[in-house]
Amino acid sequence: MLLDFRVKNFRSLRDEQVLSLVAATDKSLHECNTVASGVKAAPFLLRSAAIYGPNASGKSNLIKALQFMRGVVVESATAMRPDQTFNIQSFLLDAKSPTQPTEFEVTFLLDGIRYQYGFALTAQRITQEHLLVYKAAKPQQWIHRTFDEATGKDIYDLGSGLKGDKSLWERTTRPNTLFLSMAAHLNSEQLLPIFHWFAHKLAILNDAAPLNLQFSLDMLRKPEGKQAICAFLSTADLSVADINVVPRKVPSRVVHFDAETGQTSVGNNEQEIYELYFHHVATGGKATFGLQDESTGTRNLLFFAGPILDVLEKGLTLVIDELNNSLHPMIVRRLVGMFHNPKLNAHGAQLIFVTHDTSLLDADLLRRDQIWFVEKDSAQASKLYPLLDFSPRKHEALERGYLIGRYGALPFFGNDREG
Repeated sequence: MLLDFRVKNFRSLRDEQVLSLVAATDKSLHECNTVASGVKAAPFLLRSAAIYGPNASGKSNLIKALQFMRGVVVESATAMRPDQTFNIQSFLLDAKSPTQPTEFEVTFLLDGIRYQYGFALTAQRITQEHLLVYKAAKPQQWIHRTFDEATGKDIYDLGSGLKGDKSLWERTTRPNTLFLSMAAHLNSEQLLPIFHWFAHKLAILNDAAPLNLQFSLDMLRKPEGKQAICAFLSTADLSVADINVVPRKVPSRVVHFDAETGQTSVGNNEQEIYELYFHHVATGGKATFGLQDESTGTRNLLFFAGPILDVLEKGLTLVIDELNNSLHPMIVRRLVGMFHNPKLNAHGAQLIFVTHDTSLLDADLLRRDQIWFVEKDSAQASKLYPLLDFSPRKHEALERGYLIGRYGALPFFGNDREG
């Protein structure tokens, strides 16, 4: 589970911004919206967090920052060429920030152990990397790596708690590779679970990684998966009684180019595709519709069904930009509520989402420590801050307070005049 995420000098996020999922001492919705961590320093964690703010405020950049961090961890040891640079963009609207590294750090809980991992980088190289492991109250430092500009070399301080062929991992770690990633690639038993947390426990959906029907389609092809998805859709009152997956062969052409002879040949082939048919039952009768006949909202909910059911089953951390796209507010509320239901979410799954749906600002759905805002200051730097900064009353009308500007993070239209 995620405890917090920190980022500095990434796109519009100039200064260090911190998103925390550590629960406050408030007892509101305690049984459903929080989960015990077993960690003394952070005894309870939040099951969800909502992020609000106007367009172009930097909300999406926060999601992209976590996505970028995940990508460097997952790909730097295997996908990066030795001479390849990072496609990083620092804050560009002042003279100092473009010359400074971009910094990332996450603290997360895995199998009862707290890990604090982070790194800094420029376009050319990793400039700093660290890993603290809290097996007890006092952390063990497993990784401390810094770049010495005078010598042009990395300096490592690898703690005694980290076992294995550390000299090999150090020698094979390139300037544009994370030590964590290389050591995990070379089968470090201790670092591999940390790598796997980024690769398999952290799921991000945004414009760079959109929803894909394939995940839900694969589930529908299995009886237990179909049953789960149909039950999921029925909670949205869509009258879907069943969904059939029908395979169909379609002709396709295969073009082959022979580099030695320079000749091109074209052959015929068959490709298998799958068509979906939705069986609806209503009081006046029943009918079957194809996927193209269903509404955008129904299709999007189907796309969400597979990933969300998988996240809940595996206890993953899911991060979504614009959760409310093409979904009715009551359906969005239902999705958020699924993460707050201890029976449905028995494995500690978390949901972090960006939204404009102010109807979710409801004390019956979200605790005050689950609500965050993003806005830009006069320097066009994004600021992330929690609702708790305003010390709202326990039963305060949060939606009204936000819409009248009590918490900031609203669009500014200037002095519009008629005529």
